[in-house]
Amino acid sequence: MNNTIATYHNTSLHCYLEVRRKTAKDPMADLFVALPPVTANSAVVFGKNSNRPASEVQDVIYCPAKDHLRGEKVKCTYIDIDQVNHTHAVILSKPSWMWGAEMGANEQGLAVGNAPVWTKLNGPKDLEKKLLGTDMVRLSLERASTAREALNVITELLANPGQGGPCTDEPGKDGWCFHNSFLIADSSEAWVLETAGALWAAEKISDGVRNISNELSIRTKMDLTSPSLVQEAKNLGLYSDDIGEFDFKSTFCAQSQAGNTSANSTSFRYRHGHEVMEKAISSGKFGYQDMFRILRDEEGGICMMDGGFITAGSQVSVLFPASSPAPSVHWFTGTPNPATSIYKPFFFGPGAAVGDVTLSPPNEAVCDQGDRGHALYRGHKKLCNMMDTQEEKGHSVLGQLRELEKKCCEDVDEIVANYNEATFPKLKQIFQHMASMEINFYL
Repeated sequence: MNNTIATYHNTSLHCYLEVRRKTAKDPMADLFVALPPVTANSAVVFGKNSNRPASEVQDVIYCPAKDHLRGEKVKCTYIDIDQVNHTHAVILSKPSWMWGAEMGANEQGLAVGNAPVWTKLNGPKDLEKKLLGTDMVRLSLERASTAREALNVITELLANPGQGGPCTDEPGKDGWCFHNSFLIADSSEAWVLETAGALWAAEKISDGVRNISNELSIRTKMDLTSPSLVQEAKNLGLYSDDIGEFDFKSTFCAQSQAGNTSANSTSFRYRHGHEVMEKAISSGKFGYQDMFRILRDEEGGICMMDGGFITAGSQVSVLFPASSPAPSVHWFTGTPNPATSIYKPFFFGPGAAVGDVTLSPPNEAVCDQGDRGHALYRGHKKLCNMMDTQEEKGHSVLGQLRELEKKCCEDVDEIVANYNEATFPKLKQIFQHMASMEINFYL
């Protein structure tokens, strides 16, 4: 083993983490997927909670499909890259200040989300402005039709131009950056993709349940990897044949600031996420409302509202098989804390829209604190304040909102069960309609 290289990387990582510890706390994210035969209606159910700095607002936006001119560029959060000939229609949940998205879905029935991870290859060079993991989420949704294609898009971007850049625009936190893991799902399969700089491993999920959190989780089951992964690890002094079978997590894992993981352990939150998924499927076929309940789990830290980071947005996607006449359904909160928010459905199709109630004003950074964020965010903030100051009234309003969500779920279930093309005109603005109704409860 090249001990000089290994020592350099360990020292560099230690210095980098010390700087980062002084500037930011670690974010967290939890992603889940359930696949047949354990799911209802033979669907694939994807879910993610996006945990971000508490000062951020997360927008839900819709971007229609578009053809692009040859030689056109796309301006991502920090850099411009070559545009492709055609981009798919997408719905995204994204921090309002960045181009990329924490999570989203596209018209092809694809859902993608990312989570921060810390590896032995983290270091000062991560601050170089390249593509954020969130940029890769959005680019994969715009460019891919299947989970495997999305994986290819992301891994090509990892190779060139690569991942890097501050992951927040908060003053004093410009040292906050990380590597990324991704959960990618379509109606037939899912992939977990985990990265360490430009190196990566991917695991195919064909059935059952899988979750990821803020730690490497791929061990020896690697269905795809970056070129010459094992040799690259040897060159870096991180692996040798005498260690035994190559293990991606053991080779690249670095303990996060939150103390989440070491090379051979898993965090409480990751274990808890797996346990609640297993419990849900043991009780019957797993459905999207089971995913709602998991993402609302505060006791296990999946729904996070304490400290400097909060669950800023949440998504659940129900991806129906190609044999189903019904289109996939994508549920978003558009507000922090799914435990005090409601999920609102979105369907792709002609004339689909989300309106502007989940779109922050472009000058949000200079808005007064009381006016920042989109209309739904500001309304939901009133509910949160009410629950702090007028608890009984606040819980009453939340109860009414949950009844609205329950009725919406019943309506969507009926629509899906009896879907035909003539149904769609009633659905094209259902997200906007539900969000506007929600705002009325806050007035």
